[in-house]
Amino acid sequence: MAGPLTAGTAAPALGEGSAPPRVLRHLARLGALLFKRAALLATLLALVFVTIELLPGDAATATSERGESAADVARRRALLGLDRPLPTRFWDWMSGLPTGDLGTSARGERVTDLISTAFPNTLLLGGIALLLTAVLSLALGCWAALRPGGRLDRAVSGTATAVLALPEFVVAVALVLVLSLWTGWLPAVTLTDADGNPASWTMLILPALALTVPQTGWNTRIVRAALADEARAPHVETALLDGLPPHRVLTHHVLPGALPTIAAGLATSTGMLLGGAVVVETIFNYPGVGAVLASAVTDRDTPVIAGVTALSGAVVTGVLLAADLVRDAVAGGRR
Repeated sequence: MAGPLTAGTAAPALGEGSAPPRVLRHLARLGALLFKRAALLATLLALVFVTIELLPGDAATATSERGESAADVARRRALLGLDRPLPTRFWDWMSGLPTGDLGTSARGERVTDLISTAFPNTLLLGGIALLLTAVLSLALGCWAALRPGGRLDRAVSGTATAVLALPEFVVAVALVLVLSLWTGWLPAVTLTDADGNPASWTMLILPALALTVPQTGWNTRIVRAALADEARAPHVETALLDGLPPHRVLTHHVLPGALPTIAAGLATSTGMLLGGAVVVETIFNYPGVGAVLASAVTDRDTPVIAGVTALSGAVVTGVLLAADLVRDAVAGGRR
């Protein structure tokens, strides 16, 4: 007697049809990445609070005026909430993050208002530097990859190694000497308009170049190494045996497979650019978070420092997630 499964019909494998669709798997992985990065950011913010607490003095004493009595400083300490335990202060500050409340500075200003102009200026500077880094490193890495092992390849690799070892402030000083003091082509300092923004786009060039040069050296080496690894793949060798021109093999067969590594390198550069921007902004008197952060450290102003850290961490997290999406897209296209 024939059962419910007719002859020639295979029984479904265990779990077949129950696997979630690819979109759901991607969403689950994205959620896990977001949770992990949020936990890392929360840990970093906790370290900011602990580090400022360990510094000598506090915000009440750092912002006190000459001649103030100990009672006045004690009242300010109570007003700022510094008399409460550190975990309580940290929790109160963290609980305001979902609503965009970054707390109040030691001088009574809302942190959101304090950095509302400075942080976008830093993002503009860092965004320009990141775009220049991506374009230059891709161009140089691909250019060198067309002649592997040749004189051009060795020159690009050697120059990139030398350039990435240069600190941003050394590059900034050299740019000021050459492009401002000696030639007069570009302004050496940044002047601001009534809104606190750079008065002219030309004032963005030197700070952006000072950030771009070291990161271009580092990312050029990443691009070149990623292209070299991908060039050994079987499908690339097949394309060469088919007689395709080298530039077409590079753009259609090598570069797509190297994109995840290149995107990860550029995403890592985002944090370096934001960190280097603090130094570069000071040198060029650029109206970014560098001056705000320096003043906050002097004042032991934990909410301001934590606010800048939280915004910077959110930007870096977003870029890293974009790099992960690129990697997933390339991996999905190969399946």
